[in-house]
Parts: sequence; structure tokens; C-alpha cells
Amino acid sequence: MLEVTGLTTKYGAISALRDASLTVGAGEVVGLIGPNGAGKTTLLGSIAGLLPIDSGTIRFDGNDITSGAPEKILRAGLSLVPEHRRIFADMTVEENLKIGGVTRSGAERAELLDEMAELFPVLRDKWDTPAGYMSGGEAQQLAIARALMSKPKLIMMDEPSLGLAPILVDLVFELIDTLRAQGRTILVVEQNATRMLRAADRAYVLRSGEVVATGTGAELLDRSDLFDTFVGG
Repeated sequence: MLEVTGLTTKYGAISALRDASLTVGAGEVVGLIGPNGAGKTTLLGSIAGLLPIDSGTIRFDGNDITSGAPEKILRAGLSLVPEHRRIFADMTVEENLKIGGVTRSGAERAELLDEMAELFPVLRDKWDTPAGYMSGGEAQQLAIARALMSKPKLIMMDEPSLGLAPILVDLVFELIDTLRAQGRTILVVEQNATRMLRAADRAYVLRSGEVVATGTGAELLDRSDLFDTFVGG
């Protein structure tokens, strides 16, 4: 479904990504792990059209979306849950969700709102609450639900468990399992490498902007040298 080939993205003279390649097949959960500053967020931002690409190609669902506009990429079926959630604090839960569904018709938005209320009971209970009053775990669920409102073919999540208490980290990974069971296709950047590898069908390891290892989650979990050298424990 997603094929990234030879992607290089620079900040000035500094290459945040160097010749990075990855694939995500339909129905897969693919993890992207590595130390801070490895280029993981840059990779997602480049795929989503939020950052200019210096070289390489990105194909999604059979189409070339390299350097496409973010709205065009969203309409093609690829959505992003950004790092730090970035919900609209002054807007209600419902209003945040409606913004996420801006690319869908009115009838579709209504159906998707019902679907999100079913999938995320905590959001249903706070439908008219300003998002700024939500806890970190609730806000993360809202950010994921907002991305799902575009009815994506592939959803990318950037550090979904970052800053959450352990019990809420469990909730995030349970949600990933639920979405997998629904047949969703997911690409996840995650700082909790062990949990990500246990949840992922496959994973990629980035270091200094380069893909340095790839394999199934089980294969990478067996690589103690990988964790010591690339991930840091």
C-alpha cells in the first residue's frame, strides 16, 4: 500500500533522512523505532507532505504522492496522528472530530461520528467538553479518532504513548490491536521499542536518518545488539 524509496529530507545542509526506504502492506501494523533524533518524525512528516523532500519517491495505493500537498495526500487516504497530539484545546470533542472529517460528505461525517463514539466511549462521555480539559490519555484517543474521521486507508501515528502513564500506554496498544482486528493499516513511530515490536507485524530501525535494520517484530526483539547499539535499551 505504501512504498517509500530512497527518501532524503534535509534541514538546510543537514540530512535528517538519508536514502530511507520502507514498505507497508495492506492490513499490516508496521513499527518505526530508533533513538531520539533518528529521523522518525521527519519520515512521517515527509510522507504526509508536511516537509519538502530532496530526493526519493513515495507511492501510496498505486499512485505517486511524492511532494504532494498535505490535503491531497489526506484525501488520497493517508492520515497522521501528530506527535504531542495537537488537538484544538478551545474546541469541543465533537468539533475536533468534525474537523478531522472535513474531507468527507456530511452524511459520512455523521456516520463516522457515531463510529468514533462507539470505538472511544470516553469521547462519547465528553462530547461537548473543550478538548483542553481532557487528560493526556483522553486527548490521545481524541487525536487518533480525529485522524480516523478522514476514513483513511493508512493511519500514521507519531509517538502515541509519549508522556502517558503505564496504564494509558496499555490502552494505546490495546487500541492498536483493536484497529488491526478491524483490518486497518497502521505505521507507528514509537519510543517504547519493546512494546512496539511485540505489537508490530514488521518494523524498521532508524539511526542518524538511515534505516539500519528491518524484520518482523519477533526477529528484532531477539537482536540484543540492536537495542544496545541503535535503540539504547
